[in-house]
Amino acid sequence: QVQLVESGGGLVQAGNSLTLSCAASGRSVSTLTMGWFRQAPGKDREFVAEIRWGLGTTYYQDSVRGRFTISKDNAKNTVYLIVNSLKPEDTAVYYCAARNSRLGSPNVGNYDYWGQGTQVTVSS
Repeated sequence: QVQLVESGGGLVQAGNSLTLSCAASGRSVSTLTMGWFRQAPGKDREFVAEIRWGLGTTYYQDSVRGRFTISKDNAKNTVYLIVNSLKPEDTAVYYCAARNSRLGSPNVGNYDYWGQGTQVTVSS
């Protein structure tokens, strides 16, 4: 069983940055495809970024590409999401997730393990 614990969320002003962390236990992140999702109030959970095991190929939602960066530290068994140039519309609960496969679309339904989430609030 994989456990995921997010941290690093908070209240920030627009234009600022945050680094979200996801500490994994129960299995090495080097053998998992790791992703970040977010859910704003009243909206569905949506894909943000993913890093696949093996080559470490990354994928991003169009609205965050160029502003957000996903990375991982296998030695620390931790995945990061660096979020730059934050906008009020980035306000959401951010979830770390993991899946066994490195194939297929990064959809919510394809992910096997989920963290509890960390709140990011961006003020204008």
